[in-house]
Amino acid sequence: MITPLPWTRLLLAGVLLLLPGVAAAAEPVTFHVGPGGDDSAPGTMGRPFRTLVRAQAAVRTANRDHDVTVELAAGTYALDQPLVFAADDGGQGDHRVVWKAAAGTEALISGGMRVTGWTLTDAENDIYVADVPKGLDSRQLWIDGTAADRPAIEITHHDVEFTAHGFILKNPALAPIAAIKAPQRLEVEATGIFTDRYSPVERIDGMQVTLKQPAWDNNSWGYDTLNKPFMPDQARLFLVNAPEFFGKRGEWHLNQNQWYIDPAAGKLYVKPRPDADIATLTIILPRLEALVAIGGSYDHPIRNLTFQGLRFSHTSWMGPSRATGYANQQSGAYLKQVSPLRPADAYATCGWGCPEFEGMRQKWDQIPGAVQVSAARDITFIGNTFSQLGQVALGIGNDANAHLTGVGLGTEGVKVLGNRFAVIAGGAIMAGGVRVEAHHPADPRQVNRDLTIADNVITGVARDYKDNAAVLATYIDRADILHNDISDANYDGIAIGWGWGYNDVGGNRNYRENQKGYLHNPAFDQPTVLRNMTVAGNRIHGVKKWFFDGGAIYNLSANPGTAIRDNHVFDIADRIGIYLDEGSKHLRVQGNVVETDGYWLNANTVGKNFAWGITADNAATGNWHNSSRVGGRWRAEIGMRVEDDHLVPDRAWPAAALAVIRQAGPRPGTD
Repeated sequence: MITPLPWTRLLLAGVLLLLPGVAAAAEPVTFHVGPGGDDSAPGTMGRPFRTLVRAQAAVRTANRDHDVTVELAAGTYALDQPLVFAADDGGQGDHRVVWKAAAGTEALISGGMRVTGWTLTDAENDIYVADVPKGLDSRQLWIDGTAADRPAIEITHHDVEFTAHGFILKNPALAPIAAIKAPQRLEVEATGIFTDRYSPVERIDGMQVTLKQPAWDNNSWGYDTLNKPFMPDQARLFLVNAPEFFGKRGEWHLNQNQWYIDPAAGKLYVKPRPDADIATLTIILPRLEALVAIGGSYDHPIRNLTFQGLRFSHTSWMGPSRATGYANQQSGAYLKQVSPLRPADAYATCGWGCPEFEGMRQKWDQIPGAVQVSAARDITFIGNTFSQLGQVALGIGNDANAHLTGVGLGTEGVKVLGNRFAVIAGGAIMAGGVRVEAHHPADPRQVNRDLTIADNVITGVARDYKDNAAVLATYIDRADILHNDISDANYDGIAIGWGWGYNDVGGNRNYRENQKGYLHNPAFDQPTVLRNMTVAGNRIHGVKKWFFDGGAIYNLSANPGTAIRDNHVFDIADRIGIYLDEGSKHLRVQGNVVETDGYWLNANTVGKNFAWGITADNAATGNWHNSSRVGGRWRAEIGMRVEDDHLVPDRAWPAAALAVIRQAGPRPGTD
């Protein structure tokens, strides 16, 4: 069982006193900020600053000799641009800087603007319009704290014929699409068994739809592609973001708020849910793509910084709306760069990968977080709320392409404790990178180390980018993912590791022989930095709502010293409970309680080639489960073992299993 860790005892009057290596500060300094304050004021409680930027400047005058607290009064702090914290903004030496909300209040750091002044523009269809700044675009609109739907229709793969430039509409019933007034605002969304792809439209000529480049080329080759999904019966296809589609998405969506923005005209259109009074709705339009970037350099990382009790909201990442689209590969990684090797007919010939596509494998990008951390030591998020965000909520040590600072990776001692994540377009937490620098860094200071994600509540995530895991931790040396409650997610609950064994010592024989992947990529002779992860005490339920592939708990590649134990997985229908995907090695799966109508345990042992040992040396010991289904080859000759196993078909769990169930999720006193 997991020993409770009452980390809230680390807090006293908003100052972290007991963290290892942090001395009690003499003469602590507190600056106050309030929406009604004045930046020419001294920042006292009676005369607070008005802006966070002014408070940030004040911190730099005191943080070399004092512990510093910035206390935000209740209210909204609307940012004109992302707030960047560099090395000078953290605690210097042994001192610490804490940004916190005043006790019992909500301090909202917002990247949005409230939209008012609505007039009825289409009485027949109940559509309203309001003025917004010209040129402002967004992929999300938040109405009363929920995500409104962009107008869309669902079509099928049988309705279209894919070409090198897009597709031809074969279904005569779709002929009205040719009359869409702003086709350049339209995009195609396609989901497969693990990908969620967006490709924007260039133009429509009759029944011929031409898609923008390079989004279409990147979306039409590789694996589980837009045009050739792995399992066509599991795939879905949508046309999204045309006002002509208001009210046409389906009966269920008729009861949702819908919206459309015209950036050129500066007009925002809303079709509220039936019987709603638009004058009483709180409608927030995002203006920023990110809120906070925290990062120094490898020579001078930012240190000793805490965010406590704050609320981060109202962003919209615009990447998929650009010509590069969102050529999703897995869990928030996508292909953005153009390949000089791509065959002209790749849309037809590379639907199950090809050597040329493998040449791009080390060049995927990552979705940037609304809050980003890199080149940082001892950064803590405690008791915050991340909500109404148009991408990944919190990005920790991702590749450089996902950081506003231009510096990626390089985190150590980041702690995410007792926060709430909800109403998020992407994943809640994405930690680690996917490129070479992440798994075989030339500079040891790039390694992500010692990550703790504990006692958080995560719900309603991956709403727009359905491929995102709720929590993803890729190449990290020691990560403790403990006692979180994760629910209402479209893909994996917790995913650890990366790379399909591709980057492990000697490479992956499957990719070498079948995909010729090492024609364009090196085979490494040293292990990756991935090791020593603990996924324990988590309560994971209501996940895997969209995709068949993946698992409630999921691992990729060799992960020595890693344990998946004492977790409770339930309410996942027929989805996979615990999945050790290709290349998984050296894991111990122990003492979990898994409820599913599908595979409680699955390993991708590469089919008939299991004896190659690509997935090997994994043990599942002392687990309880109601399903008898186990996937993959669990054979002694490759060190795959299921031992001391407990099948409980009627879910009459014994006392030991009930203890795991009781202790899963956030621990008492950590909310």
